[in-house]
Amino acid sequence: MKMKLPRTALRLFERQLKSPNSGLYRPRIASRCTGSRSCPAPAPVGRRSYATVSAAELEFGQPVHETHPHILKAGEITPGITAQEYADRRARLALSLADGGVAILPASDLKYRSGAVFFPFRQESNFQYLTGFLEPESVAIITKTGPSYGDYEFHLFCRPKDPKAEQWSGPWSGLAAATDIFNADQAWDFYHLDTELPKLLRSAGRIYTSIDLSSPSSPSSSSSSNPTTTAAQVASVLSMSNNVSPLQPLVNQLRAVKSPAEITLMRAAGRASGRSITNAMRYAWTKEKDLHNYLDYEFTKQGCDTWAYVPVVAGGARGCMIHYVHNTAALDAGDLVLVDAGGEYGGYVTDITRTWPVDGKFTDAQKDLYQAVLDAQRLGVGLCREDSGLTLDAIHRAVEAKLAEGLTQIGFDLDQGLLGGRRNAMNTLFPHHVGHYVGLDVHDVPGYGRSIPLKKGHCVTIEPGVYVPLDDDRWPRHFRGMAVRIEDSVCVDTDSPLVLTTEAVKEIVDIEALRS
Repeated sequence: MKMKLPRTALRLFERQLKSPNSGLYRPRIASRCTGSRSCPAPAPVGRRSYATVSAAELEFGQPVHETHPHILKAGEITPGITAQEYADRRARLALSLADGGVAILPASDLKYRSGAVFFPFRQESNFQYLTGFLEPESVAIITKTGPSYGDYEFHLFCRPKDPKAEQWSGPWSGLAAATDIFNADQAWDFYHLDTELPKLLRSAGRIYTSIDLSSPSSPSSSSSSNPTTTAAQVASVLSMSNNVSPLQPLVNQLRAVKSPAEITLMRAAGRASGRSITNAMRYAWTKEKDLHNYLDYEFTKQGCDTWAYVPVVAGGARGCMIHYVHNTAALDAGDLVLVDAGGEYGGYVTDITRTWPVDGKFTDAQKDLYQAVLDAQRLGVGLCREDSGLTLDAIHRAVEAKLAEGLTQIGFDLDQGLLGGRRNAMNTLFPHHVGHYVGLDVHDVPGYGRSIPLKKGHCVTIEPGVYVPLDDDRWPRHFRGMAVRIEDSVCVDTDSPLVLTTEAVKEIVDIEALRS
């Protein structure tokens, strides 16, 4: 079996230790191009030679082991994920392509908040999954070159080094690092994408991409409508092609099943996020905004890189709005507060929801409703195992039935002459699905069905909720305006679930004990 080995900066460094210039190397720069579009197209950068600059003295567009050993272990491209794992991901994708198939993945674009003020950059998830390269203005090309595992070529278009531009925006990695560190077989100047990409595609048997070629003004679901976006540039090259197939279904098959390294990262994100939420429960918050800001701080303090999504911090009846993110109201004693929040670590996210009493003590009615949701949630978590043979849809039905049973026991009449009967009642009280896939994205692997039997390595959420309308006399008065959702991120194993977010307490006695 033929398999190309990754050429990381570490391996180059170790090889150089055995040479007369021990411990020193510098990638050969293939072009003096400053990155201007008028610059003549350079030759692509391939295999590297050596010179006399320590790797630790170079500047890259993201941490590498030699410059950031406190973040990355030897051999890792991103935290927890090695160069070998990225190479294996590309090999598995290439194996799924048609003969001569070419997969094209544009990077995310830098998004602007206002004028020259930009949002923190986050790489497009498929691009990150297959390359580990975390810069904008980049395009990855994976070409199948034969029938066996490892028969592929990896080309990376990216920005050449530009000292003047980097003085303003910070360092980026450049063409040489694309081959030496990120293991591209060839690196190309991004600013010549429109002329060089067609050459790479001349012999393509079939092209695979997730760019929407049907709408030139909106080239992909994740890119802006600005026609100068990276996806739009690729779309313009592909606009005349009639052999283009969707890439997302093929990548979903890879991304849906997490590797041990991915699960470790998600466990770290879940641990830090769970501790943050438990710590937040210890305090008597009077404003949603203060609780929101505390969670932002705690996620980072506990070890996350950033938050995974804009959190929901909803007091009282505002919790009945599933994605309430204003987070600006006062929190009143006697109410519940519903918090849906999670952090991100190494690009992987966690998704947690907890509901607790603002003043630390459940009322009898709050306790009854909370326990009904908790019992249903426990059932759903317990079914997240491969030997159950269940799908997310099947788990939803089981949880909904358990929830209906619990609601009936505490006084809800779910069959009271409503159009549609119990089904209508549950659609009102529990209007969303019990779960979704989670990983690099909060709603991971878009398009991957909930009707697929769960297997080892799938990571999902289990999040039943009950939202009782405030002004609806069909429901017991003492429950009206209450909202309870309980959510954990769970990794499916063969015969048991691995709950990634256990540090966020959820038992009534544990929640109340935090203020005692």
